[in-house]
Amino acid sequence: MSRRLEVLRAVIALVATALPAAEVVGLDEREDLPTRVRAGGRAIVRAGDPGEPSIDLSPLTYNWTHRIPLEILMSDEDTLDAALEALDGAIDSDRQLGGLCEWLEAEAPATQNVRAENAAGVRGAGLSLVAIYATSSPLT
Repeated sequence: MSRRLEVLRAVIALVATALPAAEVVGLDEREDLPTRVRAGGRAIVRAGDPGEPSIDLSPLTYNWTHRIPLEILMSDEDTLDAALEALDGAIDSDRQLGGLCEWLEAEAPATQNVRAENAAGVRGAGLSLVAIYATSSPLT
């Protein structure tokens, strides 16, 4: 399995651990915002873009700064704030994702009200998690 996929799966697991009551989905860019959010909320982890690597030549190493988009949807502002704090604690406790990356950092969230037809409004936050890791090939 590629390091990129290992990191993405580890991020999904980290979000699921931080938000145990939330529905956590990931890796599928076709996921739509829900028309309703269950009591525990919903988190969507997107595959993101690893960008262009910096390359070390000896030994050949591709250094990635992978931006992983994350959307968190909760029923209200207080619940959303608590979810962001829980996510911050989970990131702070395992910034290397069990040795898969050099560093994991969250960017500041952009919050907004999310409205859908025939549904109560929910509060949402969009942010990116930035994972820095290295591979020996651009494909792995």
